[in-house]
Amino acid sequence: MHSRAENFYAVWREHCRAVNVFRDGGSVPPEKLLQTIWLHQRLLRDRLKTADGRSVRVLHPGFVSVAGGPDFRGAVLQIGDEPPVNGDVEIDLQPNGWHAHGHDRNPSFQNVILHIVWDGTPISTNLATLPLKYFLDAPPAELALALENESSLPEKLRGQCSAPLRELSEERLTELLHAAAKVRFQNKAHAMLVRAKNSGWEQTLWENLFRALGYKNNIWPMLCLAETKPQWQRGAASAFEIQARLLGVSGLLPDDLTRAQKSSDTFLRHAWDLWWRDRDEFETCILPRAGWRFHGLRPANHPQRRLALAAHWLAADNLVANIESWCAATLPDKKLLASFHDVFRVERDEFWSWHWTFKSARLAKPQPLLGGARVTDLAVNVVLPWLWIRAQEGGNAKFQHEVERRFFAWPAAEDNSVLKLARQRLLGTSNARFLKSAAQQQGLMQIVRDFCEHSNAICADCRFPDLVRSWQTPALT
Repeated sequence: MHSRAENFYAVWREHCRAVNVFRDGGSVPPEKLLQTIWLHQRLLRDRLKTADGRSVRVLHPGFVSVAGGPDFRGAVLQIGDEPPVNGDVEIDLQPNGWHAHGHDRNPSFQNVILHIVWDGTPISTNLATLPLKYFLDAPPAELALALENESSLPEKLRGQCSAPLRELSEERLTELLHAAAKVRFQNKAHAMLVRAKNSGWEQTLWENLFRALGYKNNIWPMLCLAETKPQWQRGAASAFEIQARLLGVSGLLPDDLTRAQKSSDTFLRHAWDLWWRDRDEFETCILPRAGWRFHGLRPANHPQRRLALAAHWLAADNLVANIESWCAATLPDKKLLASFHDVFRVERDEFWSWHWTFKSARLAKPQPLLGGARVTDLAVNVVLPWLWIRAQEGGNAKFQHEVERRFFAWPAAEDNSVLKLARQRLLGTSNARFLKSAAQQQGLMQIVRDFCEHSNAICADCRFPDLVRSWQTPALT
């Protein structure tokens, strides 16, 4: 029986929470716990020493990596008597994890400056190794309970601009983000103008649409395909014929049948029937498969499927006209997204509506080739800047103003790791709904590019905080 003064729920939690499987004196704690301890610096910070006895001063622990590679990016550390350095931090339970996980052979880990382990003898490496076991500020089980719900960035790790930005009213913050968003928007538009002077407006649009379909992993191979579009599209009429050529030119058409998926093998046979005929003609356009990146991709974003979508746009041969008609139509703000989606929607593909990749099993229900989240990316990053700069060059101020109005009225895009970190670090919130429009998101990303990417995790020599303060309280005249 527990006393009334004791919180019964706390007792239940202590006895039942899975996090407490780890106990003092038991096995090695989970790696996730070590990562959380490092992020929140639940350490005896003034006593940290490497396994070989050098002091470790943590000026900033870095930011959690969500795109693979080391666990923390952009840390600022001073090890021994050396000057502070910027670099990455990797956490493994055991020292031999550095070799066992292939970090020593992975170029993504070449900027690691500290290898954190639970305990053990360091491996033979030039890396500084920190055994975390001896420097915790509380017992591991206690830390596991205290930190299990801590997912946001600690207050002390936020940027120096976080305080002055929080002091802005909602209207002033929106004004600031919109000003930065306009810079980002116009930069994209003027980059398209430069390309259009050499290749024409329509080719420029296609190149940027392909870039957008590549997302962050495959921008360049997608762009290379678009640049050679006048060659490989020549003479192709149907969506399937264009798909076969695109898959062949991209290097993504498998050489072998799956021998397991009948529908996939049927598609592959028909595609190869066409590609055998065309391959020699387009040999100079063919990309190496090694140029594509597949790690971390959602199945729906696989480049094979993205190319199938582009093939339908090309086969329809009316995409540009439909975009222009969409912009000329009178539309209320609440219908912008849905009406734009209709322009790019592909109703059904006999194969790709039912498969993520060639090797995946047939889906129980057909899936759209273009999801709603990607539609906003196409609008704010490609189509609206392209329409805006065309209107400017054509002297059509009314059309240009309408495009800009639609940009600032566009609803927020899908959240991503860049936005999440920027919100936490600059705005002090992990709530994705804090930014209500795509323009606000674009403005925040522009601030990160203009200021955060030119400083480090401790905001050394960054002028943005002072600029915000001076803008917030302008000098009296």
